Amino acid sequence: MSFEFEKQNIEDVILVKPKVFGDNRGFFMESYKKSEFQANGITVEFNQDNHSKSTAHVLRGLHFQKAPYGQAKLVRCTRGRIYDVAVDIRPESKTFGKYVKVELSEDNKHMLFIPDGFAHGFVVLSDTAELIYKASGEYAPQADCGIIWNDETINIDWGIDFEPILSEKDTKQKTLKELFHG
Repeated sequence: MSFEFEKQNIEDVILVKPKVFGDNRGFFMESYKKSEFQANGITVEFNQDNHSKSTAHVLRGLHFQKAPYGQAKLVRCTRGRIYDVAVDIRPESKTFGKYVKVELSEDNKHMLFIPDGFAHGFVVLSDTAELIYKASGEYAPQADCGIIWNDETINIDWGIDFEPILSEKDTKQKTLKELFHG
């Protein structure tokens, strides 16, 4: 087996730990293997790969796409270090409004699988960070949506002692209650 699949405290969110083969020359790892992912409950078809770079203290999120354009994501940090957050926004879910937070870094090489029905965000803990992530759906600007990063209902412990740098768009996002309870 090339991966360890670790279920998180919200159903269907899975931390994926690849087996890394390293020596004095560097390392090798598989970052995706359809058969193993499917055998461990990750059966989505990925249709788009994204790559982002951010500087220190940047916080991106919490982003999602409205149905029917929702996206499952497989996120990894290939440079630097981040806290990655997934918030359950499935209204019928018993964990609606709850979140998972994990550290992803170039050192640990872990990946987070986030199913459709979750908002996603991250904060950069290093001087710079690069993320590569697979998405099950293509970007659909008409369905682009988000939740304010510091929503008091969700109460995410971002684990930071600095004021994050946000995009203008992310400063104007709505709360969970505004989006789902009118």
